[in-house]
Amino acid sequence: MPEPSPIRPKRRGRVLRFVSGVIILCAVAAYLVVQYVTGGGGAEGCKVVSGRSDGESYEFTPEQAVNAATIAAVGTGRGMSERAVAIALATAIQESGLLNIEHGDRDSLGLFQQRSSQGWGTPKQILDPAYAAGMFYAHLAKVPHYETLPLTVAAQRVQRSGYPEAYAKHETDATLLAAALTGQAAATLTCDGRPAAATAGTGTGTGTQAATTVTGTGTDAVRTALVRDFGRDAVEEAGAEVSGSSASSPTPTPSVTATAHGRTVTVPVPEGKKKDKSGRTESERGWQLAHWAVANSSALHIQRVSYAGREWAAGSTDSRWETASGTQGTGGAEKSAGSVRIVTGQ
Repeated sequence: MPEPSPIRPKRRGRVLRFVSGVIILCAVAAYLVVQYVTGGGGAEGCKVVSGRSDGESYEFTPEQAVNAATIAAVGTGRGMSERAVAIALATAIQESGLLNIEHGDRDSLGLFQQRSSQGWGTPKQILDPAYAAGMFYAHLAKVPHYETLPLTVAAQRVQRSGYPEAYAKHETDATLLAAALTGQAAATLTCDGRPAAATAGTGTGTGTQAATTVTGTGTDAVRTALVRDFGRDAVEEAGAEVSGSSASSPTPTPSVTATAHGRTVTVPVPEGKKKDKSGRTESERGWQLAHWAVANSSALHIQRVSYAGREWAAGSTDSRWETASGTQGTGGAEKSAGSVRIVTGQ
């Protein structure tokens, strides 16, 4: 009986090339999964820079910016500190890449990968970013001395993750985001402001705004989103009211007026109250609203935001905050301008 012939070198080379190809494909797939989970890769569109001279910055997508702004708004609305917001943001970066994803380990869902079976709420509730953030803060507030604990320890006390040290690597980015999105660092968050695709708000294959989707554009969409994130009570407390040709009498919602360059939502920043329940000054409250508007610029087609003598415009060079027309110097960034003006597209 003849012996089987050995694999010829040419055939062996084909096998090796095939195996190498499979390994490369697996590596690429693994990389894409990591980028997907952490929100990395792809066109960014938004950037936050340090208010100090340390050169730190963080780039992220408009979808991530909307979610981050919601997390910060819910936190300050509950009277939570900037440190609490940083803990929440670091947790969401680790758990979902700041994407409101509809899947996860077992029944984990949403920004914080909360589980319905563990008492975090119904799947629909968990996929509401404002609700999910509120639940995170409610649990964080019960952690003794959470503000003085290492960030990763405080986050782990809430999350009970299988990877308790994972949150630490996001502390620098989360701290930058928290400083901007609570208004502590003025004029530090920008976006390119390119309008989101028609499907924005329903997900791009990576996340969804679920029950809190704000559809449409214009002042109504901006007002709805403000109430979604800050709550109607917070908007009313700000003394906002409706004015313009469509309003017969003032009502406690953000001010809306028509302008020659589009439609403007004017949100008053009350003077006299030097500190709110989360310990922020009037200027910080104003910058939180201004940065919130920029973070939502793609989703809500916001064209221009101005506050305290500074102005951001969609599509301008580097999307930087510039000195507003008619304003001398840059010192106004630290002073109250009385209101945040948000100009929407037609």
